[in-house]
Amino acid sequence: MIVQELSTESDLVPVLEKAETLLIDFWSPICPPCKAFAPVFEAAAARHPSVAFCKVNTREEEELSSAFDVEHIPTLVAIRERVIVASQPGYLTGDQIDELLRQVQGLDMGALQENGPESGETEEVSP
Repeated sequence: MIVQELSTESDLVPVLEKAETLLIDFWSPICPPCKAFAPVFEAAAARHPSVAFCKVNTREEEELSSAFDVEHIPTLVAIRERVIVASQPGYLTGDQIDELLRQVQGLDMGALQENGPESGETEEVSP
């Protein structure tokens, strides 16, 4: 699967419409851990073709980064059914990405949405 670059919130709309689960990598070209993480992220995209993998350059897309409350880079944000279900700062290994996606895809979204944010860190994503 191709990793898609996101520049604006409007770029996110078609991705949210097509994919049940997406993983966004917030990165910067001047960040050494971000550069090292890029091939790990791309390899994970190849292993998980049903998940939309996206990247946001935080130096160029400050508004989009701010909308996701990104404070550290790299940061991965997992979205399932338009709900932010995980935000993980720091470099992850391929195995850790696989485990994160296993957990995200195993969530009971009905119960999560029914119980609201007090049951966990969730936020609905609406373009």
